[in-house]
Amino acid sequence: MIPRLLLDTNAVSDFAESEPAIMELLAEVQVLALPVVVVGEYRFGIAQARNVADYHLWLERLITQTDVLNITDETTIHYAEVRLDLKRIGRPIPMNDVWIAALCRQHELPILSRDQHFDVVPKIKRLAW
Repeated sequence: MIPRLLLDTNAVSDFAESEPAIMELLAEVQVLALPVVVVGEYRFGIAQARNVADYHLWLERLITQTDVLNITDETTIHYAEVRLDLKRIGRPIPMNDVWIAALCRQHELPILSRDQHFDVVPKIKRLAW
């Protein structure tokens, strides 16, 4: 059993499609966390999809069933630390993912993502499916 897990955008996408491997993994999770950055990225993606209304309804249900993590002043401290850590090792990652990593650190949560660049972020544990 996984007590809490933060979802990256690619995890949300596969969850929306009921991809079997992710559904099996998520069945073990007690509480899902959704960064507000991921909500924005997913909204951008579904705005370009064929079934906009269906995906929008699915996302709204997901939001009511998860902990949506907002960016706060405390998050900015973790953001700065993540960027400094990555700068020191010479391994930048996309800026939205820095914010997501900062939320992982702030809330001490593992991240469910296919993005292997999270593996270089110190103090972040990535799970994949």
